[in-house]
Amino acid sequence: MPRALLASFASRFAIPDLRWMPDDGFTPTRLRIELLSGLTVALALVPEAVAFAFVAGVHPLVGLYAAFMVGLITALIGGRPGMISGATGALAVVMVSLVAQHGVEYLFATVVLMGILQVIAGVMHWGRFIRLVPHPVMLGFVNGLAIVIFLAQMSQFKVPGTMENTGHGLGGGEWLSGLPLFMMLGLVGLTMAIIWVTPRITRVIPAPLAGIGVVAALVIVFGIDVPRVGDMASIEGGLPKFHIPMVPLNWETIEIILPYSIILAAIGLIESLLTLNLVGEITGKRGGASQECIAQGAANVATGFFGGMGGCAMIGQSMINVKSGGRTRVAGIAAALFLLLFILFAAPLIEQIPLAALVGVMFMVVIGTFAWNSFNIMRKVPLMDAFVIVLVTVVTVMEDLAVAVVVGVIVSALAYAWNNAKRIHAVTRDSETEKGAKVYEVKGPLFFGSAEGFVELFTVAEDPDTVIVDFAESRVVDQSALQAIEAVAAKYETAGKRVMLRHLSRDCHQLLTKAGHLMVDSDDDPEYELAVDYSVRTGILGGH
Repeated sequence: MPRALLASFASRFAIPDLRWMPDDGFTPTRLRIELLSGLTVALALVPEAVAFAFVAGVHPLVGLYAAFMVGLITALIGGRPGMISGATGALAVVMVSLVAQHGVEYLFATVVLMGILQVIAGVMHWGRFIRLVPHPVMLGFVNGLAIVIFLAQMSQFKVPGTMENTGHGLGGGEWLSGLPLFMMLGLVGLTMAIIWVTPRITRVIPAPLAGIGVVAALVIVFGIDVPRVGDMASIEGGLPKFHIPMVPLNWETIEIILPYSIILAAIGLIESLLTLNLVGEITGKRGGASQECIAQGAANVATGFFGGMGGCAMIGQSMINVKSGGRTRVAGIAAALFLLLFILFAAPLIEQIPLAALVGVMFMVVIGTFAWNSFNIMRKVPLMDAFVIVLVTVVTVMEDLAVAVVVGVIVSALAYAWNNAKRIHAVTRDSETEKGAKVYEVKGPLFFGSAEGFVELFTVAEDPDTVIVDFAESRVVDQSALQAIEAVAAKYETAGKRVMLRHLSRDCHQLLTKAGHLMVDSDDDPEYELAVDYSVRTGILGGH
């Protein structure tokens, strides 16, 4: 027994595969692809991190440091190579009220506690619950996030300095018009065209990087007057410094930061695990959910102590990476290090990149991320599944990802419960083993949704003195099922009749025995080799 417990404990803390290139090895071609993918991601991260810092109400460097710290740590120890993490809008919209009411130091403390909660979730293997997310919810998540990414780019079509980014890019501000708008649209279209045609000409460099490079060169060489990265904010800074959040260490602080930490931890893990699944489908990898939870938590703890706003996986940048060929940890590490180099040394150059080029890249991400086949799928799947796809998409856009996924899972679960509740029925016949007895062959699961229907199957007044309930094609699932069995037995007991249970599966047998419903006089076999009839005790749960 102790040996089994030690084995279980050891498996819980099994060492993950943290090799940088587990499949391909350090070939020059693979290394080139990974580094260029990382550079492309880093360029796309800059305006995203700055914009999300604005959303949260903090300095742009707080967002950039988060993108660097979270991106680097999750790339090193994350559960799925190829994923990109950093500061995200889903978290920023929650942080804004905390920063407004209590200041940025409380945000740093919240991020640290958020990370601790995520590490606990990883150690407890709670990441496996992502398997409960149905495929319609995944489709809705992908479509909704694609729309959110698209809407977030709308803020780039506003006059610099007038934007009030709200996360979806539809906040206040003066829209571009006339020639500046046409120039912006033309450069966005040119970037998208370059990204589309580049793979057909060469695969030496990632298509998004080619688009950014060509358009940036045109704008800089010809001095085209369009919004650039530097118009959003300066990204120049130093190395992030270790900093203990300056908050009182008392219960009042815990009361302030704990609710935010729980919400942020949940949103961060949901978005990260769904992105993990999506990247896994593209790269053909499986597993790693618990390790990803630990990595996200460790990254956020570190970020909180180095002046960052925290973060989670980013579906847009992850799609840029995998579509550019990034498949290993090298791409994520390179992206984080390139971002740090931009902050330390290359800020003047990066600030000259036109926003139109980065918008074009993100528009191509939107086109590649949106599940266009979902329109065809919705015509073929059950109506409820189609409804869930649309519902999760809409809620993701209108509210946030975490709410959308929870709503989608709840609706799917209720639909599943309703469908199974309708399956409960019984076939009656005379008993072949006990003369004069009537057998009810129950079909379908017995649980909270079908408990009432189960009780209505029995005609107590018309039945003989002995009734056998056969569960060979049913399962007793929960407390509502136990209550229903007791209620049926009590009705027959009141009428001076008895109920016997037959063909209980092992799990049903254990459930009923634990509740105290089975009157077992000898060692018996709950499997089907031997048909044993069980009497039922009433008055256990008090239901009649």
